[in-house]
Amino acid sequence: MSSIVNFFRKPMFSDKRFLLFIWILLPAIGALKASRVHNNYRIFKGVFYHTLEQTNLYAPYPAEHHDVNHYGPLFSMVIAPFALLPDRFGILFWDIAMSLCLFIAIYYLSVPWKKKYLFYYIIVIQLYVCVMNSQTNGLIAALIIGSLISIRKEKDIWAACFIVFGTFIKLYGIVGLSLFFFSRHKGKLIGYMVMWAAIFFVLPMIISSPEFIIQSYQDWYFCLIDKNIENITNFSQDISAIGLIRRVFNILDVSALYIIAPGLMLFAIQYLKPERYGQLTYQLGILASTLFFVLLFSTGSESETYIIAMTALAIWYSIQKYPNSKWVIGLLLFTIFWTWITSSHIFPKRIHAGIFKRYSLKAIPSLTVWLILVYQLVTSRGIIEQFDPNDYTKEERIKEGI
Repeated sequence: MSSIVNFFRKPMFSDKRFLLFIWILLPAIGALKASRVHNNYRIFKGVFYHTLEQTNLYAPYPAEHHDVNHYGPLFSMVIAPFALLPDRFGILFWDIAMSLCLFIAIYYLSVPWKKKYLFYYIIVIQLYVCVMNSQTNGLIAALIIGSLISIRKEKDIWAACFIVFGTFIKLYGIVGLSLFFFSRHKGKLIGYMVMWAAIFFVLPMIISSPEFIIQSYQDWYFCLIDKNIENITNFSQDISAIGLIRRVFNILDVSALYIIAPGLMLFAIQYLKPERYGQLTYQLGILASTLFFVLLFSTGSESETYIIAMTALAIWYSIQKYPNSKWVIGLLLFTIFWTWITSSHIFPKRIHAGIFKRYSLKAIPSLTVWLILVYQLVTSRGIIEQFDPNDYTKEERIKEGI
């Protein structure tokens, strides 16, 4: 199995320009291949125009799209430059932008390039799934990664920006707070978060009114409560550890808190190594765990959300002490394969929808890797203490101060 990984270690495949080309080409193909503008993009575009018109952001608009918006009022400003373009150009540039956000975030991670370029191949299938549906999950992953990058560079103002920005868009961004303990300026980080919260709260009022935006935040709260209830029986949602446990054991009426609480306890015990807080590989482990957690313990997780899990998987693989061991490579490849095949239509509908989606089986390998990662972080086993300085290029050594 290691031969598959080694295949992608050929010089051409590790070329930054080649990888950038692929990550621009895929969203372009996805946008151009679509016979019509995807429903998600119609919802996103509607957030901008409904904010302008001051009509309920969370009401159904069947003449425009099916389903309803679940993004915060700030999203109207994010989508604005794209919504103003003709749909074909808007969706094309939107998909490319979502891809590039994650590409850039990964590029600036303090991981040696000889390890890091494999990230792009580990993620690439789910990238295509994500952009084919014009989703924002690549952006969410990028914001969480950007939080760690900024904290490590002691640019807490931008770490706070990324955390609050992600939270005001889709709530997922709030998990960036898991990186709080790595900041050397915790007081400043809190202050900057308050500042950015005020800015992002007010920002959409520029194209609307204070009364409408305040009401929209209240509407958003109730919309998310309704969505959480709906996800229990919607087999296209809750493809998570919560959905897996509920559906396999047929306990749909059990509160998600009974599953989330043990998950939070497991997540919390990872912080029992304060002496390692300054270690890059430990920080990356917590970052990967955070990305897994946001997918595994959210009832809103769907197939397109797994780009976040694949990003976590790539980070997990990069910090393994024995990356070429059979079990590590086997688990890596199985997770990639299973994540892809359970959302593809290779199997008949009765298997794809009646088994894989119905029981949230897509979550199994991601949950397995997360539990292994938690064990590794708690016991300090199986994870390298630091990257080999020789793995960095001369340019990277200068940038990282090695």
